[in-house]
Amino acid sequence: MVVGGREPQETEEGTWDDEEAAVGRAPAVRPFLLTAGRVSGGGAAAPIPIETQIVSTADGLSVLGKLAFEHHDIVAACRRPQSVAELAARLRLHLNVVRVLAEDLCAAGHLAIYVPHARAAQDISVLRRVINGLRAVPDSRGTLRDSG
Repeated sequence: MVVGGREPQETEEGTWDDEEAAVGRAPAVRPFLLTAGRVSGGGAAAPIPIETQIVSTADGLSVLGKLAFEHHDIVAACRRPQSVAELAARLRLHLNVVRVLAEDLCAAGHLAIYVPHARAAQDISVLRRVINGLRAVPDSRGTLRDSG
């Protein structure tokens, strides 16, 4: 039973005749299929922090044409250093999928991973500079946020 509408029906060709049935479908490939069910930091190592910077290596760029799907996209996108969080957002992949695939690509020598120092993230002067930088970014109307 379908609430708020009629049930989609199968046609002779085996497809659904209700176009609205396709709206809101989940992605074709589930995240656990991309990682073969693995999770970041599943072994003895801790997961890669989201602020970790990753960049393609010369070896990774040389085999770019031989890499498939998400591996190719990650190495190609990492020509310039960026954080794991930025990469996940850019590629529209789940954060943990990017973590696992980045670990794989690093083990293969296709990516270099640079984990920031923990003390820098806890330094109050760094946090103040980040806050001031965010306040300096104009909103969608082009006005600056208050500095208070």
